[in-house]
Amino acid sequence: MDATTLAVCHNLRIPRHKVFWDSARRGQSSMGWFYGFKLHLVISERGELLGCYLTPGNVDDRRPVPHLVKDLWGKLFGDKGYISQPLSALLQAQGLQLVTKLRKNMKNKFLALADKLLLRKRALIETVNDQLKNISQIEHTRHRSLWNFLGNVAAGLIAYTWHEKKPSLNIRVKEQFLISN
Repeated sequence: MDATTLAVCHNLRIPRHKVFWDSARRGQSSMGWFYGFKLHLVISERGELLGCYLTPGNVDDRRPVPHLVKDLWGKLFGDKGYISQPLSALLQAQGLQLVTKLRKNMKNKFLALADKLLLRKRALIETVNDQLKNISQIEHTRHRSLWNFLGNVAAGLIAYTWHEKKPSLNIRVKEQFLISN
């Protein structure tokens, strides 16, 4: 699970921007400030899209998680931005375990070796975000209407689902199941 920014204009043009004045918001990511939207994604270990949610740029990454994972179970891997006791309890009640790295000021806790190894593979969703932005071109600043923007994002997500070779972890479940028993 991760979120990526979809900027609709350059920061210098925010006061003059009129197309998304009522829907886009100014937000901050690890790469700095932007004006636009956030695309929240949940993917499988095979790189397939399981859920997506579009929010204004100023929405916290943890807020749309319950909507995204409504029908999922198992383990959910996220970055440090998803650490939250109430969110973890909510997901646990649903049958979903939230696995994240710890922040610097947090105490160590036990984490299974398999979970540690899978946390290292979080770059998979960053690869999916990169492919959506660069190959499917869901982010550009030339939209002239909200419907044009939404259509472009939907078309990019659909085009990604039809890719022949999606990034994946190449986990063989049967072999792992036989080894663990």
